[in-house]
Amino acid sequence: MIGRLIGWIIFLAGLAVLVRDAFVWIDTKRWAPIALGQLWFDLNRSSLNLVQAVVQRYIHPFLWDPIIVTLLLCWAFAVLMVLGVLILAAFWRRAPRGSVSRRPT
Repeated sequence: MIGRLIGWIIFLAGLAVLVRDAFVWIDTKRWAPIALGQLWFDLNRSSLNLVQAVVQRYIHPFLWDPIIVTLLLCWAFAVLMVLGVLILAAFWRRAPRGSVSRRPT
């Protein structure tokens, strides 16, 4: 249940960012969605710097530069919505084994 809640929160955050991008598009007549890295920087720049330092020093520098930087340059709404859907799919309640789902005829 917690996993699905987190998935819905992330998906709805992506939807909110998409609405924000649509309002900017209407206002400026130019489609320029915010990148995930820019959104994170605007919300809390110190945590972005901290994550970069931790990943580069304690995990592996290769993980930061080509992989995470590429993700941070992607559209924020797309990354959040896809991540939310993946989490929802991972925590979706499945029917117990051996049970037969009955469909009305």
